[in-house]
Amino acid sequence: MKCKNSLVPLTRAALIGAALVTAAAAQAQAQAGEVNLYSSRQPFLMKPLLEAFTDETGIKVNMVYMKKGMLERLKSEGRNSPADLILASDIGNLHNHDKAGLLQPIESAILSANIPAQYRHPSGNWFGLTARARIIYASKTRVKPGEVTTYEDLADPKMKGRVCIRSGKHVYNISLLASIVVAKGTEGAAAWAKGLKANLARKPQGNDRAQVKAVFQGECDVAVGNTYYMGKMATNEKDPVQKKWAQSVNIIFPNQQDRGTHVNISGAAVTTAAKNKANAVQLIEFLSGDAAQKIYAEANFEYPVKAGVALHPMVASWGTFKADKAYLSRIANQRIVASKLVDQVSFNN
Repeated sequence: MKCKNSLVPLTRAALIGAALVTAAAAQAQAQAGEVNLYSSRQPFLMKPLLEAFTDETGIKVNMVYMKKGMLERLKSEGRNSPADLILASDIGNLHNHDKAGLLQPIESAILSANIPAQYRHPSGNWFGLTARARIIYASKTRVKPGEVTTYEDLADPKMKGRVCIRSGKHVYNISLLASIVVAKGTEGAAAWAKGLKANLARKPQGNDRAQVKAVFQGECDVAVGNTYYMGKMATNEKDPVQKKWAQSVNIIFPNQQDRGTHVNISGAAVTTAAKNKANAVQLIEFLSGDAAQKIYAEANFEYPVKAGVALHPMVASWGTFKADKAYLSRIANQRIVASKLVDQVSFNN
């Protein structure tokens, strides 16, 4: 009985101690606060990163995933928006939010050190976090080595009836065409778009993976797509036929002898409505760091923007390449011109 009774105060003490620890942890998190994120990047990509950020800082991240409609929602919410920051794919989406007055500039020595100037807004309105190249997927059996090496080759008459691409109005292709406006001027870009249209094997349709599928099926010999789709297809266990699509093509990084391959980003920005601005900046800084860059890029077979971060082995297997050095802010400013050119040449018709 004595021994049994002596355990009672110890148990109570343990419970009280545990409660105090829990209360202290809750208080620490409350002091650290929270941050509200609107993300077009999928939860499976973001979850490990956001959990790591909370573990390191104590800041809770409330993420809302939006595949579409983020711009419209932020506009409708205005100053009452709960969003402190956004994560979006493609420079076009970040640029549209910026032009709508939904983003605010921030200054951060960490971000300036981690992210090359070409991948961030000159005034700090948005910051690239991962990169992807817009490449050419070429049939291993029907495209000879050296036959296609540039974006310009896609518009050469020798490629008539051999090219597949998704809608010219898609943000990925608008950004690509905008990069050509920067490189060759409006007239040069218009000529390229017209020549590319003349070489299409079919009406623009589907997503990037559908273009590689068309090459596999023999509908066309080359296709335009983002690099990370190669990784997604080559490792697809749910739909194994996509592995065959990936195996049927070679990756070509265009324009290696001149301006380099067009590179786009996924990126982050702090909203004008941010109530937790300091925490939002801290989250972006975290995502630009070595550990997060590696996780973030590997999750979607992308390239880290921070120099020196190891690539996913599959991404590394594609080889090194020269990227177009044009600032994405310059390219973004030509997106309206690019969109008009798509209509001018009736690209999708």
